[in-house]
Amino acid sequence: MYELHKVDKKFPGVHALKQVDFSIGRGEIVGLIGENGAGKSTLMKVIYGAYQPDGGSITIDGKTVRFQNPRQAMDHGIGMVFQEQSLITNLTVMENIFLGFEKQFVKFGVVNWTAMADAARKQLAKVKLDIDPATVTAKLSFAQRQLVELAKVLTLEERIDGDLVILLDEPTSVLAKEEVELLFSLVRELTNRASFIFVSHRMDEVLELSDRIYVMKDGEVVDIVSRDNADIDAIQHKMVGRDVDKEYYREQRQKPYRDNESLLKFDGVSLGQRFQDISFDLHAGEVFCLVGTEGSGREAILRTIFGLETPTAGSVTIKGKPIARFDAQSSVALGVGYVPRERKVEGIVGGMNVFENMTLSQMRNYSSYGVLRIAEEKQLARDWIGQLSIKTPSEFKDCGGLSGGNQQKVVLAKWRSGGSDIMMLDHPTRGLDIGAKEDVYDMVREMSDAGVGIILVADTLEEAIGLSHTILVLKDGRAQQRFECAPGAKPTLYDLVHYMI
Repeated sequence: MYELHKVDKKFPGVHALKQVDFSIGRGEIVGLIGENGAGKSTLMKVIYGAYQPDGGSITIDGKTVRFQNPRQAMDHGIGMVFQEQSLITNLTVMENIFLGFEKQFVKFGVVNWTAMADAARKQLAKVKLDIDPATVTAKLSFAQRQLVELAKVLTLEERIDGDLVILLDEPTSVLAKEEVELLFSLVRELTNRASFIFVSHRMDEVLELSDRIYVMKDGEVVDIVSRDNADIDAIQHKMVGRDVDKEYYREQRQKPYRDNESLLKFDGVSLGQRFQDISFDLHAGEVFCLVGTEGSGREAILRTIFGLETPTAGSVTIKGKPIARFDAQSSVALGVGYVPRERKVEGIVGGMNVFENMTLSQMRNYSSYGVLRIAEEKQLARDWIGQLSIKTPSEFKDCGGLSGGNQQKVVLAKWRSGGSDIMMLDHPTRGLDIGAKEDVYDMVREMSDAGVGIILVADTLEEAIGLSHTILVLKDGRAQQRFECAPGAKPTLYDLVHYMI
């Protein structure tokens, strides 16, 4: 029996896990569901040893343990099959399976490849995968690589005395239906060797596979249900929780968009397996929200518009101009701005000050014959610091030293000061406190009033409903339902969840 008791985990500005109790018994399959940001990933990382809890205890068969890293967790039989896969594709299958544990096949400094291949075949047989262990991993399909990941975890059987606990992080996100069925069949058979924690946004799959289901919201376990007693509507209600506060999202300030002025058109656009046949129009002043779970295609659509991805089918038109070449420089020249999810990594440049960050995307406007007009840069920064109430000692402050909310304002100022009238906001309020979030909501309304078209991937469903003129629900890369969101006639949380899961 693996148990967590009153486990807490905090990050700056975020209480990720709040007094979480969790347990899994021998041979059990436990499901874990919740909205994005509910705490599922943090809980998985605590179980796997990637994070250390700030409070509470972890026990295995009644004995208290504390993992400093994933290697220690593996030594206690805890393995993880990652959503993004951890295999090194230019290595062979057998090298991946025994990565980090090759010493057992080395004698006098020479690797016994025959012995490694024989051992790898035994592991592959556990997952019913009949391939040559010497195959380069890059040549395998995604589903085959998923099974190699599982075989790699099952090598723990030979290294530990106790039971295995295997974490499956969104293992079906890009698998075809028949591949999902094969994986589920295999997991059920493997319960005589291991227990499984199954994380997925697909509620039908969680109900099909799991013996018990933990429902999380805002870092807490809000319900535990057995498969036989599971009620989808009740689970969805627990996941989404409270009603929308209309005032909080400035809904009373929402004005009709200009439906006769199209800024951006997607016509049957696809990007490989990430999204398929997506069509929509973005109008001046419209807040158009893409809603879906992780892997639904939302972020990939934003990156395509900004020129970071090239579609495999369909056409994209910006302000009446069909786009033939997809790159960020061309998109910026057409007035497209992008506020990425990871603002510290992709949004700002730490080590550069506020005014340098604000003018970074428009240096051509502040240079003459190769010489920067720094006085004009600084004046622009001072104007926007005042306009957006950015809390900074001066325009010379290192942007990396600002709070998250003020960094976000600097990123928005960078694009708006450059004249961007198509803004893509990817989780613009993630990690912000309530006051900073309200500042962002004010900016969204102000941009909408100014005729800026906004494509939003919101941090919560409440945020999506409160801010949007239009919502497009995505699932597995395909459009499921479109909602018009006029004030007083907005869809409910449950309307959205119905099409998302």
